Amino acid sequence: MRLTESTGVFDALGFGFFVVDEGWNVLLFNREAERITGFTRKEALGCKCSEIFHTEFCNARCPLQQALVSGGRVSRRQVHFLTRDNRRVALEISAAPFTGSGERTMGVLCFREVLADQAGTDTAADDPLRRLVFRHPLMLQLLDILRMVAPTDASVLLTGETGTGKGLLAKALHDLSRRRVGPFVGVNCAALPDKLLESELFGYKKGAFTDARADKPGMFELAQGGTIFLDEIGDLPSDLQAKLLQALEERRFYPLGATKPVSVNVRVVAASNLDLARRTTEGLFRSDLYYRLRVVELHIPPLRERSADIVPLAELFLARAAERYAKRATHLDDAAKRLLSAYSFPGNVRELKHLMEHAVILSDGATLTPAHFPPQMAVHPAPAAPISHPTCPGQAAQRLPEVERNQGGSLLERERDLLLQALSENDWSILQTAAQLGINRTTLWRRMRKYGI
Repeated sequence: MRLTESTGVFDALGFGFFVVDEGWNVLLFNREAERITGFTRKEALGCKCSEIFHTEFCNARCPLQQALVSGGRVSRRQVHFLTRDNRRVALEISAAPFTGSGERTMGVLCFREVLADQAGTDTAADDPLRRLVFRHPLMLQLLDILRMVAPTDASVLLTGETGTGKGLLAKALHDLSRRRVGPFVGVNCAALPDKLLESELFGYKKGAFTDARADKPGMFELAQGGTIFLDEIGDLPSDLQAKLLQALEERRFYPLGATKPVSVNVRVVAASNLDLARRTTEGLFRSDLYYRLRVVELHIPPLRERSADIVPLAELFLARAAERYAKRATHLDDAAKRLLSAYSFPGNVRELKHLMEHAVILSDGATLTPAHFPPQMAVHPAPAAPISHPTCPGQAAQRLPEVERNQGGSLLERERDLLLQALSENDWSILQTAAQLGINRTTLWRRMRKYGI
């Protein structure tokens, strides 16, 4: 019996099951795998397994890879998986090599959901990353690095534009660390005047100044045993940079008016939307403090560079806004998805959240359309054709070359719209979109960068 003829047998199994070839392409995907992952068999077949079954072990310690390399079985490994509708679920998986017809080596992965009482405390419900909605490969890679860094006490510097979610990542780092039982204290270094910032960070003693009628602990002391998050660290005044460096190096500091130092045990996570490397060369930020803060640096790309995250995030914010404002809105229509995907989002994720609230407030039904969004979002016109899944990849394989042969001033806009439509049709799968358009993945990535997708 051929592998492709065994689908009916595998559909009868009570656990998820899929088979990959030596190139990690999915060859078989059973019905229970569809139910657990949220991906249909049609969507899964031919994709790389990491595109539809991404866990925290995909870039390191992959059970399927271990099984293929060792030639043995990897049994009952617990992982966390992000479903297509962005639910993070706990799974128990097993992997083994499989020799098919013609001595072809393949890999088999079986998985089932783990109930909360079986998974102990490390369940999907307790996973701090459940709040993070990622689809773009850059963000999935960032998530993997974050998981590796979180258990350490290394200082972390988060960089990226305003509104990309640096504070959310900082909290996730804390919640994944052994310090999660301690406090998480956040300080915005740009929100306080210089004179107040020192006393807020390091505290003061009674009599240190006119209104100091009692001792007051600073944020560092309040974060004892936990994590202090220094947001907008690039705006820290030069005199406080020296004091912060001392606190990091010696794990102690002098509060205002103190004659004895205070010892602290905290982890420092800093964030900035400024180019700190450039500020050090300009003499605006201490280089020794910069290198002490960036033991590990995690850069969060702006939303315009990870368009695959836009619609999933929009759907998450839609659900939250509908509940908050007691509205009936439940989903976006295809035109609204295209509008969001084409928008540049100068305010990043924060702007997307507010735009979804705007649309939900103006809605009076279950479906959000472009009419519910501000008119200034229509920078790029949406294509007229509705989003639909072609019956076979060859249906649309020649559409992009046809557009490229057209002449006229709107050529670039038409090609960009076509790319957005094809990506949306394939749920932002790079592999499937490239196959549909009849180009390789490298070419697709290059054109996405060209048009800011």
